Amino acid sequence: MVVVLRREVGDVLRTRRQHLGRTLRDVSANASVSLGYLSEVERGEKEASSELLASICAALDLPMSAMLKDLSARVEQAEAIPAPVVLPVRRETQSVRAA
Repeated sequence: MVVVLRREVGDVLRTRRQHLGRTLRDVSANASVSLGYLSEVERGEKEASSELLASICAALDLPMSAMLKDLSARVEQAEAIPAPVVLPVRRETQSVRAA
């Protein structure tokens, strides 16, 4: 299983925002980040710079170290899930019989 960090970061930030009962609009204004960009970061579609993450964390009253601890725990949990086993598929050929 491949862990995509931007998705995990987005989940940590969204979870925090929702826990605080804050809207995307409110946080984006406080972080000086566009609403659309913040939404993309939360959905894991954009990879935020460290400066942008610091701004978003500050708007969420979330120390960067706490965000990174949450991120680390999520990644550790994701890595513990074994990758699915892919089995080869045997294709059987059908012979055509003359009638």
